[in-house]
Amino acid sequence: MIFSSLNHPLRVPLAAEVHSRPFLHLHGPEAITHLAVYAGNGTPAGGINSGIQHAILAELCGHFGVTAPAAEGKFFFHDFGRFRLKWECHTEFATYTFSQRQDTAPEIEHAFERMPLQQVPQQWLAGLDGKIMVATHVVLDGSDTPVQDYGRRLRRVFEGNTLVASRVLHDAELWTDFLIQADGFSRLVVRDVGLMEQQAGRLVQRVLEIETYRMMCLLGLPHAQQATPVLNAIEGELAALTAAMVATDDSHGENNPDDEQALLGQITRLAARLEKLAVDDSYRFSASQAYFRLVRSRIDELREERMEGFPTVGEFMERRLTPAVNTCAAIASRQEALARRIAQTNDLLRTRVGIVQEQQNRQILQSMNRRAAQQLKLQQAVEGLSVVAISYYMVGLLGYAGKAAKAAGLPLNPDIATGLLVPLVLGAVWLGLRRMHRRMHKG
Repeated sequence: MIFSSLNHPLRVPLAAEVHSRPFLHLHGPEAITHLAVYAGNGTPAGGINSGIQHAILAELCGHFGVTAPAAEGKFFFHDFGRFRLKWECHTEFATYTFSQRQDTAPEIEHAFERMPLQQVPQQWLAGLDGKIMVATHVVLDGSDTPVQDYGRRLRRVFEGNTLVASRVLHDAELWTDFLIQADGFSRLVVRDVGLMEQQAGRLVQRVLEIETYRMMCLLGLPHAQQATPVLNAIEGELAALTAAMVATDDSHGENNPDDEQALLGQITRLAARLEKLAVDDSYRFSASQAYFRLVRSRIDELREERMEGFPTVGEFMERRLTPAVNTCAAIASRQEALARRIAQTNDLLRTRVGIVQEQQNRQILQSMNRRAAQQLKLQQAVEGLSVVAISYYMVGLLGYAGKAAKAAGLPLNPDIATGLLVPLVLGAVWLGLRRMHRRMHKG
């Protein structure tokens, strides 16, 4: 059709973006294993993460003889027969969600004994060494056991003392303890008590996103803990430098340029250390805040209702996750405040150095003025001597001229004439020098 040629080049990919990550179609009883593979080191990932994640997925697909998605693909779904796989590539990590439909519902105490990850080659799993950030087993159950009895049975499934549970989407129950069990996986139980079509898939995905984003959010906490002693040291050094500035004023009365330059060098090095720390941590802290907002958004979408005797997911996150996020935010704010204090101290010190330099320049100018006055006086003395010297030579020349005129027969006494010419010559030379100086000053 001719209409397709009228499209903007980005219309089709942008319209497909909202459909690029569909929910899994789940119908209980179902077993799900969710992995979040994080291959980064806390720095902005970008294309590096995408290349690593595609290589990991291509290895898995190659084992089963399945064509892997293109390098620019962000979503992949395939039914491998014994299990289904949904793969999503994000900025910093990729998620692998393996699902397996079960013919008969096992007793809830034994539901986690048969998981779809058992169908995945162990060699491929070994290649994920050091990269798994989230590993979660989910059981989609449809039993109708009363809540209190069901909760007592789940105590034998979860190893944690605190069981988190709530009624979600009005027609389902969510049970977990958010702990990593002895097998290395955390566990979630979603009980379907009347969900509509596709609601189960959406609910499971929301719950898995909460677990994934929760762990990614907590990546900022080690950075905050490592930054704390460094900030303490920088604050201590800044306090010492400020005290040294005060002591310099009190002890010298006037600032010593060498002391000021030394303090300025130290404050500059402090600013460089703090800037490096901020650059290393800023991305991680910003990412933690973004992940925390996603966690809250997904919890809101659950529309939780309290079940008597159990804390809700929202309450658990508010009590356990929020303090960690607040710690990251506090360290980020502390870095910014310390940077402003260092900048203010630096500006103050530079102002003091500038004042010292102005005082030195003023002293230099005053010294130059004194030297110029001395040179003027010396010049005036030399000018007086030069008048006498010029007059002496001119009188001498005129004396020789008088003697020559007497020798030529003129009635002239050279000595008397020379004596009479001395004051006239002196006056003429003095006036001539004055006139020359006036012309030079005008120029």
